[in-house]
Amino acid sequence: MNKKLLALYGLKWNPFSPSVPAEALHVTPRIDSFCRRVQLLTADGGFASITGAPGTGKSVALRILANQLAAQRDVKVAVISRPQAGLADFYREMGDLFGIELHPHNRWGGAKVLRQRWQTHIDSALMTPVLIIDEAQEMASAVLAELRLLSSTRLDSHTLLTVVLAGDGRFVERLRSDEFLPLESRMRVRLTMERATPEILQGCLRHALHQAGAPTLMASAVIAALADHAQGNLRALMIMADELLAAAAERNARQIDEALFFDACAIASGPETKGAARRQR
Repeated sequence: MNKKLLALYGLKWNPFSPSVPAEALHVTPRIDSFCRRVQLLTADGGFASITGAPGTGKSVALRILANQLAAQRDVKVAVISRPQAGLADFYREMGDLFGIELHPHNRWGGAKVLRQRWQTHIDSALMTPVLIIDEAQEMASAVLAELRLLSSTRLDSHTLLTVVLAGDGRFVERLRSDEFLPLESRMRVRLTMERATPEILQGCLRHALHQAGAPTLMASAVIAALADHAQGNLRALMIMADELLAAAAERNARQIDEALFFDACAIASGPETKGAARRQR
């Protein structure tokens, strides 16, 4: 499939795949502002959050942020891969991320060594290390509490770490509970991902196509139709666009036009709707 796409359309990559290079992702003004504020936050450390419904682009925003931070000199960016882990595995992963051998049964010693490592980085780079956690709604309460307490010292007057947490509505509800008010009150930078307008979604599609090297691959009418059908959900938009791209490749079509769009919709909906789809054309 990938070879066929490259041969047919001269694509650098599949523009609708989740694995698009981070530097090719569409940076909206709100995401750009959030990234700039987090970059400033790294000087003092603290917590930042990205929240929103599934499919609204939280993980995309995190990838953009991680890419921009990594491009800065002396910035240490670590990404938690198992947010659902318990305390022991949390310490194991933290040790792996920051190059320290930690013993999960001795959390006091682990916390001491981690703090020393972060302070050494601050002393040399004048900015805090950054820890990024996606799917934060899956984190155990004990791990969230440990992370909050671990990231500061001197009676909470000195912050050693910048933490960016991303999660859906379940994470928002947890932050509002009495148990997590201490964490919620420490959120210094926030980004709420909302359902995108059709105009924003069209811009995302056009940007993805341009970055992949095929700006005219999809007809303007199809871009508009997909943006309307996605109902503000970026993930749904890219899934539908990817399905159309696969259908175009199967037909050796030179462009994803309205005819292909309506045929693909008819096939997906079933033969009983095929006639109605054709009549709309």
